[in-house]
Amino acid sequence: MSTITVQPVTDKKGLLEYIRFPFKLYRGDPNWVPPLIEERRDYLDPRKNPLYEHSRFQLFLARRDGELVGTIGAIINDRHNEVHHELMGAFGFFECIDDQAVADALLDAAEAWCRGQGMTVMRGPLNFSMNDEVGTLIDGFDEPPMVMMTYNPRYYPALIERRGYVKAMDLYAWIYDIEQRLRDAPEKVFHVAQKAMEKRGLKVRKLDMKNFDRDVEFFKEAYNRAWQRNWGFVPMTDAEIDHLVKGLKPLIDPELIFIAETQDGQPAGVSLTLPDLHQALRASGGGRMWPFGLLKFLWCRRKIDQVRLIAMGMIEEYRGRGADAIFYLETARTALKRGYKRLEGSWILENNTMMNQIIERLGGTRYKTYRIYEKPL
Repeated sequence: MSTITVQPVTDKKGLLEYIRFPFKLYRGDPNWVPPLIEERRDYLDPRKNPLYEHSRFQLFLARRDGELVGTIGAIINDRHNEVHHELMGAFGFFECIDDQAVADALLDAAEAWCRGQGMTVMRGPLNFSMNDEVGTLIDGFDEPPMVMMTYNPRYYPALIERRGYVKAMDLYAWIYDIEQRLRDAPEKVFHVAQKAMEKRGLKVRKLDMKNFDRDVEFFKEAYNRAWQRNWGFVPMTDAEIDHLVKGLKPLIDPELIFIAETQDGQPAGVSLTLPDLHQALRASGGGRMWPFGLLKFLWCRRKIDQVRLIAMGMIEEYRGRGADAIFYLETARTALKRGYKRLEGSWILENNTMMNQIIERLGGTRYKTYRIYEKPL
């Protein structure tokens, strides 16, 4: 019989194996998006990623008869546990051949590591937090994921569920044909929304690159306050947001980022839409950034024709005043002018009934579902 062993990653060689394994697993899958190896390595480096200032993690490699057949990471986010008053460990970066014994061995290693540090419940996949890539794709396998969304083989849900995991929460991705939706959208809705905003002293403006640092501070306050009651949400530290912004600044389209504010210039809400950088990664092949990977990525970036609306929210006291509709309309109009054809709104919690209804009313089609699982330890 074959022997399965699971070992912790302890050195740079093991980390590179960990990062490169998906290139082998997904070879030939046209919908998988290859990452940039340097970006993955930096993300998993505690010296470079401020997430690990309040988190502990361990990566594992699974081998069968010496051949690498799977990876997983386990993490304990102390900030999450402080906010939500629980003892939760999480697994992420779960990649596995279609073999239940391998999946069980990987999940067992992650569970044992978290259990050994006093955790009582396990959730995942989280790569490695709710502010990053989350969930297992359970439907919508027929096209690639957009930027910062996950992808996996069809057999992953079964592997996880057979280990005793059950649904904790589903996340929805909605898709729009921008031109069609603008043509069909009820203009009256937006006029009413605009008047409601003006009556209550709110306005929506684009990101101001000349005052970029000020607007980043606006984003910090609005983001953490607007999502504070969402399931699983953990406020990002200033260092985490600064790190995220530093990575995204060369890649964002400032015309697609909007801020809602009061008459006296206080933040009321934010809307963040990113070009679908996954299109460029797929076309360029990902892999090594140097010497030519980054150049190929930047060349392919010119052909991106879709965007992802990644965050849109209002601080609680300013909700119901029309800003959501204005955010959507201005994003869609601007995206179309800049040559983008499709817009994804993701992800939306399944229990966020109001937002899901608004998106559906505006013509969105739910086309992908992602699932976060949980299991008592």
